[in-house]
Amino acid sequence: MIIAVIKKLLPRRREISLNLILPFQQFFKKEASSSLLLIGTTLLALIWANSPYAETYHRFWETEIAISFGHLGFAKTMREWINEGLMSIFFFTVGLEIKREILVGELASVKKALLPVGAAIGGMLVPALIYFFINRGLPSSTGWGIPMATDIAFALGAIYILGRRIPTGIRVFLSAFAIVDDLGAVFVIALFYTSGVVFHYLLISLLIMFILGLANFFQVRKTFFYAVLGLFLWFSILGSGLHATVAGIIVAMFIPARGKYDTDRFLEDTGYFLGEFQCPPEGCGRSILLNQRHLNAVQSIELACHHVETPLQRLEHSLHPWVAFVVVPVFALANAGITFGEVELSRAFSDPLTLGIILGLVVGKPLGISLSSFIFVKSGLASLPKSIRWEHILGASMLGGIGFTMSLFIAGLSFPAGEILNYSKLGIITASLISGIVGLSFLYLFSFKKNP
Repeated sequence: MIIAVIKKLLPRRREISLNLILPFQQFFKKEASSSLLLIGTTLLALIWANSPYAETYHRFWETEIAISFGHLGFAKTMREWINEGLMSIFFFTVGLEIKREILVGELASVKKALLPVGAAIGGMLVPALIYFFINRGLPSSTGWGIPMATDIAFALGAIYILGRRIPTGIRVFLSAFAIVDDLGAVFVIALFYTSGVVFHYLLISLLIMFILGLANFFQVRKTFFYAVLGLFLWFSILGSGLHATVAGIIVAMFIPARGKYDTDRFLEDTGYFLGEFQCPPEGCGRSILLNQRHLNAVQSIELACHHVETPLQRLEHSLHPWVAFVVVPVFALANAGITFGEVELSRAFSDPLTLGIILGLVVGKPLGISLSSFIFVKSGLASLPKSIRWEHILGASMLGGIGFTMSLFIAGLSFPAGEILNYSKLGIITASLISGIVGLSFLYLFSFKKNP
């Protein structure tokens, strides 16, 4: 926003430098670009866990770190702090995305929302049922939530490879149902992967949520205020027995989605301050350092940009690069490592746990997403986006089988460290790889046939 305003102030010959900056920023805003780093950290975790230094991989992530305030204290391993602490920031950004989509995006109206919501419901239920049917009566049956989610970064990264062969609408559809998938996964974690509830901590959490609600009602826009309350909420939810990452989603729902200025006020103010620049025919040059009036005008324009931007947009914009390029890759590094020497592959791939995950993601996801979408469209409840064919829906639903990040997260909640957790990781990585290759190949072949 500020760049757009500054472009008006500068001569045309300076626009090229700004145009060089913008694509770089847009690159870092794409979910797709983070998938390359995610692949790299996953490979690094696998190499480290199978190197001569494999023992250091497990010992490092199992290092215990304690945080205490007087008599109140929490001691967790480094991996647990990442999974419950750092990943709360990931869930916070997911919450911001969900809120934005509900307010102004693909989930803003019932008609627009029904297709991705229906697709997501089918894409969660069918894989979970396949997994549960294969593992019914076994200790591994508790992992039924593992094949329910879609990794939006990997899925968009895969579809990004096809470029303009794929219509924009399918990217929007994939993003929308993956966001609903994430919301569903959060509810599953909160409701079914909680060991027990400590009620006095839960009451403290409810009190903090009430304060957050009041702050939103009175349009408190200071992000630091929400950060402090969010930290207290995280500790209280952690103490309550619920999974602490739920705090991220909750806080995101209370972040204001209105700026201090509306667009008309912003245009009026910036128009006035732009009028403060009275320059000679040869241009202003570097007048900001010398001309106090120009400096005041620039600072006022910057303040107006801050006031018109909503806290929700500001936080999503500022946190997204950190989540995409730091939080999720660190999570993958800490959780994706499997020491294959400890796993008998023939036994692992015939185990109901591994089979349930692979079939749930590779078969259940495309079946559930495509079938639900078909039912919603044919019943008249929803309609296919413009230029989207059923081949696109099927291809995108195959990519929906890339569970990875959220699947690894739920696996860590489902099983203790050991053979059973290694089997689940092996199933997740294998299924995600198969889903990515099959989905990309399918979309490429059909786009090639239709768009020679």
